[in-house]
Amino acid sequence: MQRPDRRGCIPGTLKEGGRRGCRSGGRPERGAAGVAGRSGRADDRGMPDEPRRSLAERAFEQSPVPWMLCDATGRLLRINAKMSELGGMSDSGLTDEDLRGRLPSELPLPHIDRSVLEESERLIREVAATGEPITLETYAPRPGESRTGAWAVSYTPVRDADGRLDAVAVSAVEFSEQFAARRRQALLDAAGARIGTSLDVSRTAQDLADVVVPGFADFVSVDLLDGVFRGEEPAAGPPAGDVRLRRAAQAGVGPHLAGLDTGVVGVGLRGSYPPGSPPARCLATGRAGVHTMTDADVVAWLAGDPARSAWAAEHGLASLMTVPVTARETTLGVVVFSRLNDPANHRTRRTGRTVRHDPAAPTSEPFHEDDVPLAEEIVGRAAVWLDNARRYTRERATALTLQHSLLQQRAPRQAAVDVASRYLPASAQAGVGGDWFDVIPLSGTRVALVVGDVTGHGLHASATMGRLRTAVRTLADVDLPPDELLSHLDDLVISLNTENAEAEAEAEAHPDEVDASGGDEASSTDGGSAEIGATCLYAVYDPIARRCVLARAGHPEPALRTPDGRVEYLDVPAGPPLGLGGLAFESAEFELPPGSLLALFTDGLVESRFRDPDQGLAALSDQLAAAGPDPDLAAVCDDVLGALTTLRPRDDVALLLARTRALGADQVADWSVPFDPTFVAEARGLAARQLAHWGLPELTFVTELVVSELVTNAIRYGRPPVRLRLIRDTALICEVSDASGTAPHLRRARSFEEGGRGLMLVAQCSTRWGTRHSPQGKTIWAEQALPTGSPAPGTASAAPA
Repeated sequence: MQRPDRRGCIPGTLKEGGRRGCRSGGRPERGAAGVAGRSGRADDRGMPDEPRRSLAERAFEQSPVPWMLCDATGRLLRINAKMSELGGMSDSGLTDEDLRGRLPSELPLPHIDRSVLEESERLIREVAATGEPITLETYAPRPGESRTGAWAVSYTPVRDADGRLDAVAVSAVEFSEQFAARRRQALLDAAGARIGTSLDVSRTAQDLADVVVPGFADFVSVDLLDGVFRGEEPAAGPPAGDVRLRRAAQAGVGPHLAGLDTGVVGVGLRGSYPPGSPPARCLATGRAGVHTMTDADVVAWLAGDPARSAWAAEHGLASLMTVPVTARETTLGVVVFSRLNDPANHRTRRTGRTVRHDPAAPTSEPFHEDDVPLAEEIVGRAAVWLDNARRYTRERATALTLQHSLLQQRAPRQAAVDVASRYLPASAQAGVGGDWFDVIPLSGTRVALVVGDVTGHGLHASATMGRLRTAVRTLADVDLPPDELLSHLDDLVISLNTENAEAEAEAEAHPDEVDASGGDEASSTDGGSAEIGATCLYAVYDPIARRCVLARAGHPEPALRTPDGRVEYLDVPAGPPLGLGGLAFESAEFELPPGSLLALFTDGLVESRFRDPDQGLAALSDQLAAAGPDPDLAAVCDDVLGALTTLRPRDDVALLLARTRALGADQVADWSVPFDPTFVAEARGLAARQLAHWGLPELTFVTELVVSELVTNAIRYGRPPVRLRLIRDTALICEVSDASGTAPHLRRARSFEEGGRGLMLVAQCSTRWGTRHSPQGKTIWAEQALPTGSPAPGTASAAPA
């Protein structure tokens, strides 16, 4: 059975007035009076086009979203009230007819930057050409407020029923809260990534300035207390009188503000701030402050500083914010953020269908109190790194001072070699290392040449270097052979490592007993208590025998340039680095003609991240070969460092050059002594005649006494063969050798003893004396200073034996 059609068209009255027909559908109902009727809903599908357009126009006009319609060329078709309000032309009195046909850049929209309007024109034409929507993110004042908001402007194609483009709809939605959060996070991410990559105070301060410009301020300056640059601890309490700060860094938008000398105070220079000025007040109170140009303290400050007032007027300073640089309850300085009236420049970036049109400054509006937390967080992060850099500067200065005091400042007087040396510390980023060199005069006119390298950097490495250098000098005074000396030095390093391990274990077992400040004060780049490792090269040159004995512990081989210009690296057995233990060291002996050039160096000279070590060794060979037959050693050192090192090396560099000399036959007298006590008198006579031949009669009495005692001891307590040698150099040296390994002992004889006073007399009559051992036995030697005005060596021939 077919159901009857219950739909129809009924007349109706619209709310706004007027009548129209509506389609109706419903069910039969009976009213209270029993009259049959039909109830149901009415829709507007039968609404004529004209009333429908009127409804859409009212919705467009009354929409809380700013809207406007443009044709394909970008000319205006319609604009709603909210868009007019956003652009600032609500009170212009212009009608739609007045505005229709104008380009966006021709509209009187004072609140919207002209560059944004010109960018809009370009995007409208792009949407009309491609038919694809585009979103522009830009900035404009909020309606009814002076503060700037972030807006997402959508450009959407409008098509007719056949799909042809009729217009481009432009709508704007504010997303200021999302933008503020995004900007805050972006600044914090940038601060975390860029600040703290260096332990240099100025570099860290510049990183801070670069992070906040242009995303947060138009110009920023970082001023620190002068002592911060030297690593000093700032004085407690607020400063009295004018505050003097040094400009550590600054940055600004645009070329007119980006230079280092664009501020009133140039980078690296000191500026003075009176007590009432915002920077001085910030430093004294430790609190941030926001200031406008009409604040009384700003007006008074600029009135008393014509140069700063002129700078503010020239660049249109609108407001400033001062934030203290505070870390570990210590104020190091102050950061001044500035915003200008006209940040001027814009830049456009595009990602897919989204275009970001960013001003060079975030806004042209003054700072507000809600900007302070973000500034304090960024400066607070930078303050910790600045304080770390300050502490590192102090530690580096201490390490350099310690190292400077421990390194040999001037070569000692000796006749065996001509020497020149250079030490180049590592860059501040790497820290001071533990490289060292030494020239140690030995008995018999011999000389010891030492170069060493302690692993690691920092104060700990410098202190370890000092301990090892002292140990080497002590062992050298004992006149140990090079291989035996390195064995004793190896034992010392093992002992130091054991002490460090025990101290570290004790600290871990009782952490409460460790000074809470010790970790910060003792921090160093190599970890402080890290295991000690070191390398060393020890060489002894004898200018009489013209021979050199060398041993090395994990150290690079020395280079030798012979008088004929050939350069080679001496084949010295490669011993293990110091501190390993259990392995023997071996020495090698070479004959060096007079005028040979010996180069001892640390690995920092030839090793670099820019080249292979073999290339560094080849470059060193080339520099030594080019030095010439009789070069100035200081100039050679400079040439070598200039060719092989950078201005900021990653590792310390130590270089020691030694040109060998030889004592002539006229400076040495040598006799074989019969193993007979009666020869002692003849030995005294030989010595006296030789001194007369050298023109040193003033030393005859003491020399005869020394010869008598030493020869008598050798015959009485030693073993043959016995030899007597006199050396006339910068001092007169008397040596007596025998085949016994028993060393004499100095003692004070009692009053009733007839003997035991010989060595005491030798010690009293000599400037210094000692014993050295060799595989052939021992040698006892004594030195006497030459009288003033003594003839120079080589003016007479040696007397016959």
